[in-house]
Amino acid sequence: MSTFSELRTLDRHQWSAVAASFLGWTLDAFDFFLMVFMFKAIAAEFHAELPSVVVASTLTLAARPFGALLFGMLADRYGRRPVLMTNVVLYSAVELASAFAPSLAVLLILRAAFGFAMGGVWGVGASLALESVPVKTRGLISGLLQEGYAAGYLIASVVFFFLFDRIGWRGMFIVGAVPALLALFIQFSVKESPAFESETAAIPGRGPLFLLGMGLLALAVAIGPAVAGAFIKVPIINWIYFIDAPIGFAGLWLFRKHWKMALYVIAMMTAFNFISHGTQDLYPTFLQTNGGFGTQATGMLTAIGNVGAIFGGLLFGAWSETFGRRRAIVVASLLSLLVIPLWTFSHTAALLGLGAFFMQLMVQGAFGVLPVHLNELAPADARGAFPGYAYQMGNLLASGCGVWQAQIAAGHKISGHPNYGLALAIVAGCAAVSMALITGFGPERRNIAFGGKQQAAAD
Repeated sequence: MSTFSELRTLDRHQWSAVAASFLGWTLDAFDFFLMVFMFKAIAAEFHAELPSVVVASTLTLAARPFGALLFGMLADRYGRRPVLMTNVVLYSAVELASAFAPSLAVLLILRAAFGFAMGGVWGVGASLALESVPVKTRGLISGLLQEGYAAGYLIASVVFFFLFDRIGWRGMFIVGAVPALLALFIQFSVKESPAFESETAAIPGRGPLFLLGMGLLALAVAIGPAVAGAFIKVPIINWIYFIDAPIGFAGLWLFRKHWKMALYVIAMMTAFNFISHGTQDLYPTFLQTNGGFGTQATGMLTAIGNVGAIFGGLLFGAWSETFGRRRAIVVASLLSLLVIPLWTFSHTAALLGLGAFFMQLMVQGAFGVLPVHLNELAPADARGAFPGYAYQMGNLLASGCGVWQAQIAAGHKISGHPNYGLALAIVAGCAAVSMALITGFGPERRNIAFGGKQQAAAD
């Protein structure tokens, strides 16, 4: 109750910062998850196998750390607010362009570019909000911010439910350009992070030419796998793991004073992103293929799961304020194991809906602790770049998840169809155990001060 009472102390500018971060992540996720509902339709239009279309999500995830690194450095140099606004405009523009892709190859390149623009939103937005609110509200605000992702997926499922049969996949991407309007709210209603303003003089600046060069290099690397797949015919997944991943790890040089912490957080985020995308991205395909559900039922069951996710993020985020970040994550991870049979092996819509609700409650409950946990682990002079970079490097390393799940499903058919339920269960189980182990034995700096001298809390 004390955490909720603290919320009443937030002023208008603090709520505006929270709202901007939440909406940025919500609408970002909305644009990302529109794609997962349309895999089958896009594959049919371009006469492609499903794994060849699922790789679009892989490209988006793999491109995100390079955007996170660039936009995070820009946020540490020029402020959280203008960079978040730029991110929102960029990812909305690429989403709109995706509606007019003339071929699958062009669509894949655009989805990689979308991932690059999307990459900066989480880290920059979380820093803006968490640096603006009182210490005791961070856990609950963290859960709220992270569940912008679930809220975005929920909105995508509702839009799919009502509009897909009328406007098709290209029309869905046009709807996905609406988030650009959020930039107006950020411009006129949001103040800069007070912690950024107080620490700016102590942070070594990087010049415009350096940042421009980094930006061009990062963009080239981000879209490289899609270009290589289209024109050089190099397998995209190989390019991502043998070329992009080593280049991504080179970003550790920017955090060389904190490289051990960076490696730890990347390992943790790899497990987190395996369970997140492993339980979400192919879930609509599972419902359509193995469950035989149509547009409305698929949209409804996915929405139910995301309602559970929102409750989970708020519940475990607030709980972490009392019982600790690590403990909240470990409990949520282990409880998710108990839900797997209900979630993927049930045979009725009611039971599948119940399983979806509780699975996402646990998965996104663990995720609800992440914004505050990563910002508290981050070094003070790189809080714009460090959390987002580590988070999105985990996304890169887990980016093959959807493709591998599709391959597992194809290799274990049931009633003549790929067994997506089995593939979802395998990944969720392995990732949950990994999350619990990595987080449980890791560090925690609950309630350290943001701005000025930082000191860890007693625990």
